[in-house]
Order: sequence, then structure tokens, then C-alpha cells
Amino acid sequence: MVFAQVGGLETTNLIVTISLVALLLLASRVGNILNKFGRIAATIIGLVVGVLGHWSWLVILMLFLASSHKATKWRWEEKSAKGFCESHDGSRGWENVVANGGLPALVAVYAFYGEDWSNLFWVLAAGVSVAAADTWASEFGCLDERVRMITTLSECEAGVNGGFSPNGQLAALAGSALIAAAALLVGWIPGGGGFVIGLKLAGVITIIGWIGCQIDSLLGALLENRGLMTKGTVNAAAISAGMALTYLLLNHLAWY
Repeated sequence: MVFAQVGGLETTNLIVTISLVALLLLASRVGNILNKFGRIAATIIGLVVGVLGHWSWLVILMLFLASSHKATKWRWEEKSAKGFCESHDGSRGWENVVANGGLPALVAVYAFYGEDWSNLFWVLAAGVSVAAADTWASEFGCLDERVRMITTLSECEAGVNGGFSPNGQLAALAGSALIAAAALLVGWIPGGGGFVIGLKLAGVITIIGWIGCQIDSLLGALLENRGLMTKGTVNAAAISAGMALTYLLLNHLAWY
């Protein structure tokens, strides 16, 4: 069987996407996952990703959001006491939504106008895997005191841009693997993709997600700490790098 996704304005895709966005709004409100402006941004990005892309792409993004929220709330009191929390209650705002979902939305727009959902599916997944790897590394690694600066390998304080820890590295790999597995099970296999090649692709996406997290740390150490980039632009650059690498591997090198 050959993998084929048909997204866009196809009836089933529209119905499923609208249902998923409604679920997203309800869950984010009840679970305090997003604040008011975060929900507005998530609605717009969710509709773009699902309607112009494919509903499975939206599922992947929603899994990232849900897992990131759980990661944020993990040992919340300890992280809050040490000043590692970005909000007072764990909810995310529009800036975070746009930083992590804006580029996947652009991929959906590109796929829609090119009517090429199949070739861009793993590119989308790669971008989300980078976002998940970075978020999990930050949330699960910030309480690990074995922190070193990625550029010098010297010891540094937890929470510093460019710092990494053993727990954070493992968490980054796990977060990336979660998204890759979701892409395999929700998008690739239902779309007719073969299981064995799908496992290989999911493995590649897992590694790319982890690499993207390292790029994020490097940019944080070299540029964000000097005020040359913001957290949002660093995230966007790392996600872009992961997407570009995936596109190169799958569409130009044709290694699989």
C-alpha cells in the first residue's frame, strides 16, 4: 500500500477538524491549559492546520499541547518556588501557541495550495517533535542539578538558556518519540503507509526532534543570552531547522 493523505476541504476532514477544535477549546478551558488569548490563537491555528492540512495533523498538535501541559504541572510547586514557571497557574498564552504552532500552520497552508499532504506529513510531525522535545527537556530537566552549558560543558545553574542535564536529554528524546509514535499511528498507518517503513520514519523523526532540542539550546546559549533572540524566535528557528532537515531527507535524498 502507498501512503496517501487527502486533506483540505474534503467533507470528512472538515467535520473531524471542527469536532477536534471544539474538543480542544473545551479541554483547554476546563483543564486551564490555555488562557483566553491562548484559546483564541489555538482555535485559529487548529482550524488552519486541520482544514488546510489534515485532521491527523491537528491530533498530533493536540497531543503535544496535552503532554506539554502535563509536563508543566509535574512537580509544579517545586518548579514554581524556584522561579521556573512561565505563568502563575500553568496555563499557556498566545505567544506560546504561535511559537509552537505557527510553523506547522504554514506547512498546512503550503500543503493545501500544493495539494501535497502526503509528502509534508512527516515535515509537520518533525516540527511538532522538536517543540515537544524542547518543552519536555525544560519541564522535566529543570529540577536536575547536574546542569552543564551546551557550548562549554561547564557547570551552570538550572534554568539558564543553553543548559542541559541528563534528565532533560532523556525527556527530550521521550517527548520527540511520543510525537513520532502518534504520527505513525494516527496519520501514517491509517493513510495506507507500511508499518516497517513507518517505524523507520518515526525513528528518524524522533532523532530529528532531539537534534532540534540541541539546536534550541545552542541558540539560547549563543544568541538569546545576549539579547539577540527571544525565547519565541529561538523555538521557531529550532522547529524550522527540524522541518528543513526532514524535508531534505525525505524529498531530496530519498533515502527510504
